[in-house]
Amino acid sequence: MRHDTHTAHDHRHEGHAPTRASGGTGWAMAVRATLHCLTGCAIGEVLGMVIGTALGWGDVPTMVLAIVLAFFFGYALTLRGVLRAGVGFRAAVRVALAADTLSIAVMELVDNGVLVLWPGAMDAHLDSALFWIALAIALAVAFVVTTPVNKWMIGRGKGHAVVHRYHH
Repeated sequence: MRHDTHTAHDHRHEGHAPTRASGGTGWAMAVRATLHCLTGCAIGEVLGMVIGTALGWGDVPTMVLAIVLAFFFGYALTLRGVLRAGVGFRAAVRVALAADTLSIAVMELVDNGVLVLWPGAMDAHLDSALFWIALAIALAVAFVVTTPVNKWMIGRGKGHAVVHRYHH
């Protein structure tokens, strides 16, 4: 068999972790996976904080809403891509849960931890620079902490490595 006619796609086998030649377990893939996670988390986090703050809710209910919405939007973004690849809804839900749960959980733990520990951040209002600065920095710190987690998971064929086979 002549190997010079094969492409990187020819060497991808369902059920196997991706290799460096096919997108790999390098930092670039981990960064892309984390940016994907960050997008869903940020949408949910900001929406939850805005709703809770605007309604005058306390810290705990606002944080719970933000976390629930972060998981919802994180899973929804993955579902959208997997469903677009032609996967059935039940299977797509399983893929999203497998791909995103640990990543979103770490991101939310770090993000909310930063906000809780930042003096005055939980009491800041929507019209306050502190609210937006603390939230932006909390999300940035969560991104930095979650990227190595995603790299580790992808390297073991877990996390976004599960979703990777559905990207065309």
